[in-house]
Amino acid sequence: MTAPSETPRTVRRIGSPAAAALADLAAIFDDLQMTLLCCERLVQQLSVPEPDATVVESLWTTALLSYSRCFAPGGRGMGLVEADVEGLELEGEVLAWHQMLRQLKKHYADPATNPRETFEVGVAVSDGTPQGVAITSTRQALPDTVSVHQTGAIAYRLSQLVDGRIAEHQATVLEGTRSLSPVELETLDEVELTETPGSEE
Repeated sequence: MTAPSETPRTVRRIGSPAAAALADLAAIFDDLQMTLLCCERLVQQLSVPEPDATVVESLWTTALLSYSRCFAPGGRGMGLVEADVEGLELEGEVLAWHQMLRQLKKHYADPATNPRETFEVGVAVSDGTPQGVAITSTRQALPDTVSVHQTGAIAYRLSQLVDGRIAEHQATVLEGTRSLSPVELETLDEVELTETPGSEE
């Protein structure tokens, strides 16, 4: 696609179904990028002798939520599906790993279950007599580096897939706006743009 001859002065909001679908794809791409970023930070955290369990859980939970959100069925049908995962050129049981990630997301997002520790209560007995109450806990293991790498690999390949779909939809949206007259374009709401810090005019 050729670049415009001059810098656009304004951006107008498009309310077409194609534009809404493109916005959905952009959101999915952003979630996949967040998954990748979390996996990169997790690898760093897990490489030290004593990883910060709080940071690891935060990153892993965000990665699982962001990844799973990409597969939420939307009204415009832009959400990823298992067939997209099956079509990735990756070795191993990719679909099984994807399904396991979706299950883990449910575990970490369950409002009624502690995802990091399981607690049990017992009674301390001495000479057949209860002496006190004991609360014991079993700590869940932190994700390992292999798991994080596998998750990142799937997210990376899916982001490439979604990036291609974004390019296709951009062309469709642009083609649809070319039928609008200058007067019709002026009636569209203007999108307020914010400058990136450090950017030059």
